[in-house]
Amino acid sequence: MKIISIAFISIVVGLGVGWIIFSPVSQESSAVTNAERKIMYYRDPMNPQNTSVTPRKAPDGMDYVPVYEEASTAGEKKIAYYHDPMHPWFTSDKPGKAPDCGMDLVPVYEGGSDAKGIKIDPRTIQNMGVKTEPVSIQTLTKEIRAVGKIDFDETRVYNVNTKYMGWIEKLYADYTGKFIKKGEALMELYSPDLVNAQQEYLQAYGYKQQMEQSSLDEMKKSSSTLLQSAKRKLMYWDIPESDIAELEKTGKFKKTMTIYSPFEGIVMEKMVVKGQNVMTGMEMFKIVDLSTVWIYAEIYQFELPWIKLNQDAEIELSYYPGKAMKGKITYIYPNLNMESRTARVRIEVKNTEAITLKPEMFVTVKIKSPISVKTIAVPEQAIIRSGERNIAVIALGGGFFDPREVKLGVTAAGYVQVLEGIHDGESIVVSSQFLIDSESNLKAAISQMSGKTEIDTGHAAMQTKMDEHKGHNMKDSSATSVKENMESMHNHGDMEKKSDGKQTYTCEMHPEVISDKPGDCPKCGMKLRQKK
Repeated sequence: MKIISIAFISIVVGLGVGWIIFSPVSQESSAVTNAERKIMYYRDPMNPQNTSVTPRKAPDGMDYVPVYEEASTAGEKKIAYYHDPMHPWFTSDKPGKAPDCGMDLVPVYEGGSDAKGIKIDPRTIQNMGVKTEPVSIQTLTKEIRAVGKIDFDETRVYNVNTKYMGWIEKLYADYTGKFIKKGEALMELYSPDLVNAQQEYLQAYGYKQQMEQSSLDEMKKSSSTLLQSAKRKLMYWDIPESDIAELEKTGKFKKTMTIYSPFEGIVMEKMVVKGQNVMTGMEMFKIVDLSTVWIYAEIYQFELPWIKLNQDAEIELSYYPGKAMKGKITYIYPNLNMESRTARVRIEVKNTEAITLKPEMFVTVKIKSPISVKTIAVPEQAIIRSGERNIAVIALGGGFFDPREVKLGVTAAGYVQVLEGIHDGESIVVSSQFLIDSESNLKAAISQMSGKTEIDTGHAAMQTKMDEHKGHNMKDSSATSVKENMESMHNHGDMEKKSDGKQTYTCEMHPEVISDKPGDCPKCGMKLRQKK
């Protein structure tokens, strides 16, 4: 009978427990509880570092378990941002997938070894007016604008002089600026030496004619040699073949000989007048061919990587609006101007028939470089240039920013090439980065001043200890001791004084805190120790 009673009681107790566990009320409350909890992401129970934003199975076949928001906020760690496990420089403020490998982004927790940069309050970010822009690979091209000055083409400048002395009888090129064609008469010159040379030639010519009838070959050869010598003398004095032929035809020498222009161009300088005596080698005219001119442009040294030989250039004139002329870079000078720190570039341009491009005129030169650089580039205003370093502020997400030193390359079209320090896909701050950098420096300075780097437990341990003692130990201290502690912090002159015959207590981290009773430091929460 006793055994039957015990069995009956056991069955009743089992039914009651089963009803409590599997009752609709408990299931409903459990469902409500799970419904109220927000799932942040899922993770592999065997490998928690593997996460996913959607339910999935692990390689071993186990289901990913959900991680609820309450669990994240209740724990000691808080997610700062997410990053690509294969490319840690790619970050995001929310979970997702990496653009390159397709892997799930891994959370980075505040205070962890992987966490970088500084955190700024969202309201502060909004007040600063922070703007970001994604970093990408771009093709940089450069258009250089410079001031140019027109000058003569040095290969088309001619100097007219004479190889014998004489007097100018007639002057045809009688004013500066006159256009002279090639072979056009410049002047007529009387020279006694030239008259004698004509007479010698006529005598040699007559002698050769006489020797033509001789039967002696030696005499014929001698007369021919004499005539060639006399003719060569006239030709060396730049007497044209036509004048020599006329001299042979008429058999009479001329008092004056005509000097012809060997070039075509404009008389830029005239150094003689009619009746003037000229000496051998004396410069009489300077004739310049302006059909082609040179333009000298000054290029800054940081723009030189974009300049190459045979590169096209565009020329614009202020008095010739709406018209542009084409030119080509023919020479880049090897030295820089010490005053302006610029390099001179020579551009060859074909002039118009009306001589639109005039020497000593200033023009605007535009050079569009055919060179293109495909590289990571960021806006120039996003770089903080301190002189010694170049800093870019990277937005990691979740209010975290990382001031980073970068190595720069060429600049073009408002963008600067980044050689080192930034990766494709990152987000860079393009506005208010100075304020963020200042915030970073300020926090670092405060950290050093407060001695946080010298505390063995660190800031996180200190904060944890304060939280642990915030509610408990402060209650244990009497209201009188708290009041005395607060007064001791403001009255620094009385901090070192002891009460008559009483023991005093102080904080090892904050010696200014003094109390006559044991307790906790109101600043950091550490136990007060007896002062020796």
